Amino acid sequence: MDLVHERRGDGPPLLLLHGIGHRWQGWKPVLDLLAAEREVIAVDLPGFGASPTLPPGLPYTVDSALDTLSDFLASLGIERPHVAGNSLGGLFALRAAQRGLVSSATALSPAGFYRLPGYLYAAGLLNLHRAAARTPESLRASLARSPQARRLMFGVIYGHPERLDPSELTLDTRALLNAPGFRQTLRAGRAEQAHRFPTAIPADVPLTIAWGTRDRLLLHAQGRRARQLLPGARFIPLPDCGHVPMGDNPALVARVLLEGSSSPLLGAG
Repeated sequence: MDLVHERRGDGPPLLLLHGIGHRWQGWKPVLDLLAAEREVIAVDLPGFGASPTLPPGLPYTVDSALDTLSDFLASLGIERPHVAGNSLGGLFALRAAQRGLVSSATALSPAGFYRLPGYLYAAGLLNLHRAAARTPESLRASLARSPQARRLMFGVIYGHPERLDPSELTLDTRALLNAPGFRQTLRAGRAEQAHRFPTAIPADVPLTIAWGTRDRLLLHAQGRRARQLLPGARFIPLPDCGHVPMGDNPALVARVLLEGSSSPLLGAG
């Protein structure tokens, strides 16, 4: 499958995976910082952004996504890249590490460490955001030009939405509304509860998990659960950052991703 993507920079390949309902452009705040030291491939996942949907009959599961990404990377001639993901993309990064498909994995507020109440809470907020995206785009665009309105509209997702480009946020809401993979992926997430999360990740795959201290979607307590389940990973708090932290503090997030994709990784814990 030919996935829509942005490829830039030179160095060890680093694959960037967005969260549910998002698109590769969510990584824009950190792309140039990363591309100075890595060959960066930011991809629209199947059924999201501008990428095509999965073939009929193929379910939106972690395994389906990883198989599709593996084929995509093979078409680019890339083997065992470093990978970083946010939210759903963070879950995919950790699962890819479990399968030995990557050289390192960095997960920003990864999905999969909730229990049922946490899943229902997050799913409810995501559905609410998607419902709000059905308002006329002209109204959403007008509201997004106000920093105060951006805080109200996107404060659950970002720590500081007032710092983000209003036009990009308007396009984000359009992508969320039009994502054909949203419903199936969200339903599949119910099976990815913390008590089912596997810990058998090869010891030679460095892991980094970073969590925004202002994450209001996947609450910071889930990060503590991740630390218990993956004690070999390096854990990093992202102060004053929300669920999608790239625009909240681009320099910090880029540094975490560059350190996480370095070999060898210095000092777990």
